Amino acid sequence: MGRMWSGVVAAVAVLALVVAAVALLRDDDGSMPHRDARAWSMGGGMGHDTWSTDDEAGFLREMVAHHREAIETAGELARSERPAMRALGARIVSSQTAQVEQMGAWLDEWYADDPVDTAYEPMMRDLSGLSDDRLDRTFLEDMVGHHMAAVMMSQRLLVHGAAENDEVADLARTIRTEQVREIRWMSERLSTWFGVSAAHGRMMGCPGLA
Repeated sequence: MGRMWSGVVAAVAVLALVVAAVALLRDDDGSMPHRDARAWSMGGGMGHDTWSTDDEAGFLREMVAHHREAIETAGELARSERPAMRALGARIVSSQTAQVEQMGAWLDEWYADDPVDTAYEPMMRDLSGLSDDRLDRTFLEDMVGHHMAAVMMSQRLLVHGAAENDEVADLARTIRTEQVREIRWMSERLSTWFGVSAAHGRMMGCPGLA
C-alpha cells in the first residue's frame, strides 16, 4: 500500500511540473512563443520526444547530449563580469562533466550494442557574441528552461521505475536536486538583476519546485 501511494504522489508531482512549465511558457496575452513552444513539443529541444522515453539507455543518451550543451554554454560565463555568474558556470561545467563521464561509462558497459539516435536540437542560444548584462541575462533565461527539461527527464525516469540500475536512479535524483536548486537561484537573479519575474513568457522554468 505504501509503495502504491508513493507512486501516486510521484505521478501527481510530475503532472504538477508539466502544468507549471506550460503555464510559464505563455506570453502575457496567453499565446505560446514559437521558439519555446517548438522546443517543448520536441521534448525540451531534442530531436525526438523526450517525455515518452521510459528506458534507462534512452535516458542516459539524452542526458549526455543535454549535459554537453549545458557544459559548452556554461563555459561562456568565464567572460561574465559577475563573480557569482562565473562561479555558477564553473560549477555547472564541473558537475555535469563528471556526470557525462559517468553516464558514458555506463553506456559503454551496459548498452554498447544498442542502436544510437544522435539527433539533438539545441535549446540554448549562441552566447559567443554576447557580453555584460546581455550575456548573463540570456544565459539565465535559457538555462532555467534547460534545467527544467533535465528535472522532468529525471523525474519521469524515477516515476516510471525505468532505471534498471540503482546507480542510474541515484544519479537522476542528484540531477533533480542540483538543478532545482539552481533553477531557484537563477530565477532569483533574473528578478534581482533584470526585473524579470518567474512567470515571464520567455522563461521555460519552474522556480517554485519543491
